[in-house]
Amino acid sequence: MYKEIICAGFGGQGIMIMGKILANAAMYENQEVTWMPSYGAEVRGGTAHAKIIVSDKPVASGLFYEPQDCIVMNKPSFIKFEHKIKKNGLIVINSSLVSDETGRDDLKVFKIPATEKAKELGNIKVANMVALGAYQRITNIVKLESLIAILKDVFPVHRHAMLDINKQALTEGVKLADECKS
Repeated sequence: MYKEIICAGFGGQGIMIMGKILANAAMYENQEVTWMPSYGAEVRGGTAHAKIIVSDKPVASGLFYEPQDCIVMNKPSFIKFEHKIKKNGLIVINSSLVSDETGRDDLKVFKIPATEKAKELGNIKVANMVALGAYQRITNIVKLESLIAILKDVFPVHRHAMLDINKQALTEGVKLADECKS
């Protein structure tokens, strides 16, 4: 197994932590990983993305230009990355913030209302976990239990009060993916 993934959105959406959680969950399952955050001078509100590689063999480099999978949390990220995804790749779109349709017929497209679900849960900041839960369910790249297990290791201690809502958001993302498949 070898997967190149981009998680993309704007600063403040938890893009880096989403990628870091995915990478750590893969390591928890004894897979080889790279995690490469990308943010320049942007601050909250600017664009950001993280590149993750998950493999069952050692990864020589974390660089890639055409991901197999992409999770986009906002419209600028959709515009930037939709055309870069490899043929027959996968895109998970936060349909709460992206209403655009892909012009490609060679992608598997899953529209997940991540921000809406996060609002229903009571904290818009967990939209990233909703999207990650959906991605997990769609791809089975790692187990949901692994994502949940490493939350306490990735989040700093002063954020541990947020563990339960993040677990709930991951689980709700799984449910949304199931609805999307049917």
